[in-house]
Amino acid sequence: MKIQIILSFLLVSALAACAQTNESAENQGDFKIQKSEKEWREELSDLEYRVLREKGTERAFTGKYWDNKEDGTYLCAACELPLFESETKFKSGTGWPSFYDIVSKENVMELRDESLGMVRREVVCGRCGGHLGHVFEDGPKPTGLRYCINSVSLEFRKE
Repeated sequence: MKIQIILSFLLVSALAACAQTNESAENQGDFKIQKSEKEWREELSDLEYRVLREKGTERAFTGKYWDNKEDGTYLCAACELPLFESETKFKSGTGWPSFYDIVSKENVMELRDESLGMVRREVVCGRCGGHLGHVFEDGPKPTGLRYCINSVSLEFRKE
């Protein structure tokens, strides 16, 4: 009986991984910047590749921007598209940079994420499709949103 449960879990996990891969492939055609995975691997560090291209995450409180208080603009680390302004950054206590608003709807896109046995809203770069993090509805006014973003997905340009 235990073996059947384990095999069922492995099968469901494999199917979920396939579905996530297929969703990524379907969405790939929607972005202006198109590169092969080989090209991305050559341009990005191992951690950048794992997060931006494979939808990974960095550990909380380890990213270079989680506690950044300087004024400026946060850009996509893969293509330098402006994503967030420092005036929308707030301390969420989560260990990742958090923002209550985006630069524009064209620059940050939302996708349905059903990984980890729950439904979340993934946010990706609108130009290259790089994984940024997730958005939650527990942020401050005026939007009530919390864009929880991996530092490794960002570059910071001071004002």
